[in-house]
Amino acid sequence: MKLLRVKANHFKNCKDEFTIDLVAKSKKTSEDKEYELQEIVDDLYVYNTMAFVGKNASGKTTAIELLDCCYSILGDFRLENKHYDYDGIELDIVFFYEGFLYRYTTTLQSDSTMGNKATFTDEHIFQKKYFKSYVNDIFDVEGFKELTDLGELPEDTSDVFFVLKKKSTRALYFDCEGEGVDTYQLLFKALKNYKISKDTLSTIIQIFDENIKKLDMIDEHNYKLVYQNETKVLSDKELIYLMSSGTTKGMFLYTLVVASLQNGFDLLIDEVENHFHKTLVENLISLYKDKTVNRNNASLIFTTHYCEVLDLFNRRDNIWISKSDGKVYLSNMYEDYDVRTELLKSKQFYNNAFQTSVNYEELMNLKRKLMR
Repeated sequence: MKLLRVKANHFKNCKDEFTIDLVAKSKKTSEDKEYELQEIVDDLYVYNTMAFVGKNASGKTTAIELLDCCYSILGDFRLENKHYDYDGIELDIVFFYEGFLYRYTTTLQSDSTMGNKATFTDEHIFQKKYFKSYVNDIFDVEGFKELTDLGELPEDTSDVFFVLKKKSTRALYFDCEGEGVDTYQLLFKALKNYKISKDTLSTIIQIFDENIKKLDMIDEHNYKLVYQNETKVLSDKELIYLMSSGTTKGMFLYTLVVASLQNGFDLLIDEVENHFHKTLVENLISLYKDKTVNRNNASLIFTTHYCEVLDLFNRRDNIWISKSDGKVYLSNMYEDYDVRTELLKSKQFYNNAFQTSVNYEELMNLKRKLMR
């Protein structure tokens, strides 16, 4: 299963017809096919890496949360424990699965009797066989036939179940806030669920803190740590104060990276540079671009303030610029801007080619007030 496009109305503060397209649009060079793209079926390519950039409060997080919303429906057939209102959200999701294109539409509602769960109303699933001869027209409604008489499900369970049938991790979402003391419990849960070895965890830990030789879980709230050859038994609260926030978040994130690459599901990261050195971010991107490592067609989708990171992208159609004029909307660097391809993307950002620069005038106003 691969998500190809989502279109949403009434999602958080997004403009209607808010659309994220994950299918490669521009020319596909042999180099791109080697490093930037993955072919999921004949001539149908999606991205190994994809980025959302923009000012603070421009809606980058909103965009990646919409993708998380779709992956939750496609993976768990449910939507629950999200921090936004479900009422009235209209979704139009297109995905590829076992030789067919599927289009799923629904309107979400909330039900106070069911806790923080969405209910699915007005559901429709359409199907058409994929042929590479119409790869440029895969989103055209022509050729899609609605699947009917699928059966009955609880109202908090999506009809996508009748297509995909089995719950599966489609993507993991790593937000910029972190999980606090729960990080270690979630870390060891991920190791177990995705069959990641303790040896791999030790290698990950060494990336972030060479003084930590070993970390083991005793129970849900207590851990054994070998630090500079001294063994300590610590609670999760003690552990989080001993370790830097960068080490704690880094251990967990790179564990999810390993799970993503080994199992072929996508990884969503909000503010990929948060607490991490630029070199680590560049390494993360390179892992997904390297087919000897990314053998199972996982995709890395992230938001960032690090414009320099985008210089690692050969393509432009996998970069979305997020903006807000009261409502959030997206522009695609390839489709919506006539930019000079010979210039570094970071330089164009700093030259404000995409209208994303910091409000310099307000910065100067603040400076003048501080000087009084």
